Amino acid sequence: MIEVDSRGRRCPLPIIDLARQLPDVPVGEVIRVLADDPAAANDIPAWCRLKGQEYLGSSAPDAYDVRRVS
Repeated sequence: MIEVDSRGRRCPLPIIDLARQLPDVPVGEVIRVLADDPAAANDIPAWCRLKGQEYLGSSAPDAYDVRRVS
């Protein structure tokens, strides 16, 4: 699992961090985004829907898991 630490960064920066990391992640791999901005709880699942990636949920407070699908 790859972790992207975006704590302390306001949205949309956690989404930008996730999007920048995605090309370096093999298809099927999970990316965990650490983000303490409350907007991330809505923004990360919405970004996944728009980009066709799989949102796996929040595994811990301020941790959002995304599986690269394509």
